[in-house]
Amino acid sequence: QVQLVESGGGLVQPGGSLRLSCTAPGNIFRFYTMGWYRQAPGKQRELVARITTTGSTTYADSLKGRFTISRDNAKRTVYLQMSSLKPEDTAVYYCNAYRTSYDNYWGQGTQVTVSS
Repeated sequence: QVQLVESGGGLVQPGGSLRLSCTAPGNIFRFYTMGWYRQAPGKQRELVARITTTGSTTYADSLKGRFTISRDNAKRTVYLQMSSLKPEDTAVYYCNAYRTSYDNYWGQGTQVTVSS
């Protein structure tokens, strides 16, 4: 069973920043595209950002400029740096490791709440 371990969620005021982390087993991290998705109450899960094994990144258009994804291969960790957070960023954020549609894994999710 593949385990993706997420951390870094919490409560933050509007305009604040948070950094999420997700650590994966080495055999997964080396070969899989790593991504972050989020799901707000009553909404579908959506892509936030992803990064390939070679460092190519993709972002949701609405989040470009505020969110940055990165990966540290030595630590087997992918990060999501979130800044200028808004209440509408409130969601459960999920880490994903993707190789094919039949070979991908999810973390347990971490709650991010943006509220004053």
